[in-house]
Amino acid sequence: MVGRRVAGYRLEAEIGRGGMAVVYRAKDLRLGRTVAVKLLAPELARNEVFRQRFIHESEAAAAIDHPHIIPVFEAGETDGILFIAMRFVDGGDLRGLMNRGSPFAVGRAARLALQIGSALDSAHDHDLVHRDVKPGNVLVAAGTDSEHPEHLYLADFGLTKKSLSLSGLTTVGQIVGTLDYAAPEQISGRPLDGRCDQYSLGCVVFEMLAGTPPFRRESDLALLWAHLNDPPPTLRDHRPDLSEAVDAVVARALAKSPEDRYSSCLQFVAELRSADADAPGPATAWQGDGPPTQVLPGAGRGRPGASPPVPEPPPWATPIVYPRMR
Repeated sequence: MVGRRVAGYRLEAEIGRGGMAVVYRAKDLRLGRTVAVKLLAPELARNEVFRQRFIHESEAAAAIDHPHIIPVFEAGETDGILFIAMRFVDGGDLRGLMNRGSPFAVGRAARLALQIGSALDSAHDHDLVHRDVKPGNVLVAAGTDSEHPEHLYLADFGLTKKSLSLSGLTTVGQIVGTLDYAAPEQISGRPLDGRCDQYSLGCVVFEMLAGTPPFRRESDLALLWAHLNDPPPTLRDHRPDLSEAVDAVVARALAKSPEDRYSSCLQFVAELRSADADAPGPATAWQGDGPPTQVLPGAGRGRPGASPPVPEPPPWATPIVYPRMR
């Protein structure tokens, strides 16, 4: 496909491949800019239900202007191929960032989760449920300064479920998502809302802190069973330096019942930051192998015993929604 022209875009190089799609770096021949073009598997275009869902949800996602949702420029069908053109991010994804070294400190994990959570809450406010939140769907660009070294973009909203108005376009019980991060209600085929994505974000945060997803099993069937029935493992088994409060916050995001989770993704992240700030005694810095090493009290944490209020969502988390052109 490299060198081929697709709907006004010339495909220049393959940059990613998955089970349902291939992503190319491409040149927008009309505007001369570099973009990313995702081409979906041809059999998906032949599925009328999927085709309708893809086009409708891509349009809905493109209408949300949020700093941590990947901008969608165009989506549609050409020559029997479903495509979506979006901003090209030349920085890899969260999976690559996580694979570079030891598990993250709580402060760093919370800072990254804040960006993902704000994007998800914005989508949920417009009846979009992502259903496939995972490190590979979080793109990483250079940040603005040393305090914000990474800028994250949540991608793949064209493969989501518009939970209210488009719920009739999905088959009951159909799983869309990656099993390591799939919510119990997603597996069992129950109705989904934003708390499904919160569970997946909880799995991602667990992995950022522990270096492994919460559930590891030898087969897909055993993994599904674990998400449905097994209690979430304790973070402190992997990270003895973490406080019980941090462990409890992540465990609540991983609750089996959506009603037992937080009211929003941003509330989950706020509680995680608060739990980290309230950790008593000298803070510890995890180095991966061996015992945690001690750092000076107050380094990256609040004063012992202080309980800061849950922060309001940052100003940039408020979406701007443009009316859809007809």
